[in-house]
Amino acid sequence: MALSNSIFFPFFSSPVGHRRPSLTDRSFAPLTTPLDSFLCMSECVTKVNFSARKHIVYAANSGFDAFNSISLETGHDDGNIPMPIVLIDQDSDSESTIVQLSFGDRLGALIDTMRALKDLGLDVSKGTVVTEGPVKQTKFFITRSDNGRKVEDPVMLEGIRLTIINNLLKYHPESSERLAMGEAFGVKAPEKKLDVDIATRVCIKEDGPKRSLLSIETADRPGLLVEIIKIIADVNIDVESAEIDTEGLVAKDKFHVSYRGAALNSSLSQVLVNCLRYYLRRPETDVDSY
Repeated sequence: MALSNSIFFPFFSSPVGHRRPSLTDRSFAPLTTPLDSFLCMSECVTKVNFSARKHIVYAANSGFDAFNSISLETGHDDGNIPMPIVLIDQDSDSESTIVQLSFGDRLGALIDTMRALKDLGLDVSKGTVVTEGPVKQTKFFITRSDNGRKVEDPVMLEGIRLTIINNLLKYHPESSERLAMGEAFGVKAPEKKLDVDIATRVCIKEDGPKRSLLSIETADRPGLLVEIIKIIADVNIDVESAEIDTEGLVAKDKFHVSYRGAALNSSLSQVLVNCLRYYLRRPETDVDSY
């Protein structure tokens, strides 16, 4: 996923001996939704504060009435469950955070999802529905209700992602078979399990003289985005932008990163790749051990 207005995540340090929480940690039970799990975990990680490097244009808010679409059809073949996809785009619109959601042709007008986003302190300034073959893609243009700006906080971005997944599991329980969080929170766990070692891929390539493109593919879980941002910040690398993509059991994220205003050199790139691979493959690893 990619971004437009540069977003800066400044360095922050982690407390000594702090262990990253996971869904298997009994201290968090009972948890009934992916969002509950994330909110519980977010209390145990250092909060990320950052500010935009460039100005952010204010977006007009017009509430649910701005959602220009007809109700989508819900008829489907139960034997062929489509791939649920949640994409958060920070790059395509300077005024709003764009959230794109698809689940074959099964999604309706998503009024409940918009209400859930509003409960997070967000406004849906507008929405669109696009049909591409058998897939209907719904887009929300989201701003913060307190200041009219696009969402910058990675904790809030992860909250948005998990709120949407939670609503998918609630109103389309069959989606649990295709979502990583369906194992803990759905009616039926995915039949196929991802091997984290095999599923995790991290690579960095040049993207001009002032930034590098970091691509991460790994098994999805609650709180993943915030944990990735923290690992990057612990290496004192700046995140300028991000694109967060959830495709079924897999998270596919992209970040534009830099070090002191320049692209990462080969040595620093290798350090970051090693840290991310080590943690993502062992999610209960102590922070200080990498």
